[in-house]
Amino acid sequence: MGKLRGFLEYDRIDEANIPVADRVKNYKEFTVHPGEEKLQDQGARCMDCGVPFCHSGCPLGNMIPDFNDAVYQNDWQKALRILHSTNNFPEFTGRLCPAPCEAACVLGIINPPVSIEMIEKYIVERGFKEGWIQANPPKNRTGKTIAVVGSGPAGLAAAQQLNRAGHTVTVFERDEKVGGLLRYGIPDFKMEKHLIDRREDQMSKEGVNFKTGINVGKDISIDEIRNQYDAVVLAGGSEYPRDLPVEGRELDGVHFAMDFLPQQNRRVSKEANTFSKEISAKGKDVIVIGGGDTGSDCIGTSIRQGAKSVTQLEIMPIPPEEEDKGLTWPNWPLKLRTSSSQEEGALRDFSVMTESIDGENGIVTSINCVKVNDKMKPIKNSQFKLKADLVLLAMGFIHPTHKGMIEDLGVEKDPRGNVLANTSDYKTSIDNVFSAGDMRRGQSLVVWAIREGRQCASSVDLFLSGERNLPF
Repeated sequence: MGKLRGFLEYDRIDEANIPVADRVKNYKEFTVHPGEEKLQDQGARCMDCGVPFCHSGCPLGNMIPDFNDAVYQNDWQKALRILHSTNNFPEFTGRLCPAPCEAACVLGIINPPVSIEMIEKYIVERGFKEGWIQANPPKNRTGKTIAVVGSGPAGLAAAQQLNRAGHTVTVFERDEKVGGLLRYGIPDFKMEKHLIDRREDQMSKEGVNFKTGINVGKDISIDEIRNQYDAVVLAGGSEYPRDLPVEGRELDGVHFAMDFLPQQNRRVSKEANTFSKEISAKGKDVIVIGGGDTGSDCIGTSIRQGAKSVTQLEIMPIPPEEEDKGLTWPNWPLKLRTSSSQEEGALRDFSVMTESIDGENGIVTSINCVKVNDKMKPIKNSQFKLKADLVLLAMGFIHPTHKGMIEDLGVEKDPRGNVLANTSDYKTSIDNVFSAGDMRRGQSLVVWAIREGRQCASSVDLFLSGERNLPF
């Protein structure tokens, strides 16, 4: 625990952000370090609650009270060891995770919960600053080889764990740089890409081989991969987007979010833009369809590009401003949340369905909408029109792309179209092939991807060595 009765002495604080007018001028992260003394005070708020529900709230099972106490005691190196024992990449989760651990915090029943995610982020950043995070190559090699297809958080976690067990790991990534959605889907203002680069450097020094610019199933067959390696881990993402099947969908100016966001990331990193058509929000009335994180990322990116206006539409009804803790705790509550991007100037509307899209000369000009009830049925005489020069579809992802590697492999799929594998061994229907992350479970959180990558690695190690040498 932290300080005895510390939760009565200190109030919760969150990271401050630099003003909107300043931060939208660039694509850099905009949070402000609260100072280590204040972080120690936040660690002191952790209660001796008997049963730490934050453990069950965190998919990784992070030992949260332990690292909170270490921070309170000003033993940051110990806090880092505790954090890394369950989480390979706290710098990712500390920025991108919605923090289900905080929703499960016992203190949160009566007071604001402990600032777990913020503490986690600054533990790992202190570790890099002090040089405590170094390459940790295995002392011995097993002679076994593993191919990991996909370099998102699931693939990276699996690769690091398996390499540290002494196996020889090669990661295949179709893009020019590793990171998957972390690099090409998450805007830089939420997570700058040098964070991925420094982990790649660490893993390379540990012995992980990275082969980028190779699309498995196109540049090299999956059968060839299977024949070359003792085991294969499929850790690609859930990339097939949910479409909007309405009249006018084909108009120029209507795009999937993942046709829009990667372009800006490539501009920031000065990479070659591989897309056939440039998409920009500058000077345009932008409509974002979809109320989740991807939609929020489209908002922040559009505002930074100089959009004239940004409106976000959500088909679901507006959630309550405060959750019913007696009903929801310790589970993730349904309540109204406002992201930093939404705070930057987006208009939001709920219970809205898009009926059609209008255009002139093949270019979008407006969308036609209708209000819906809680059963998502149109409400009579509630139609309205919105001006639109750019429409971004951010309605989630259905399943991984089947064409290519998955079809060629002939692996069984679950009813939703994901690669079929359970969480007891992560084995697919194909001998020596495993799967983890969004490709297996569907669109999910970065913290779940890391968990699945770690657990899959443990199962692969068991398959190859006959015993579990990695935590499961």
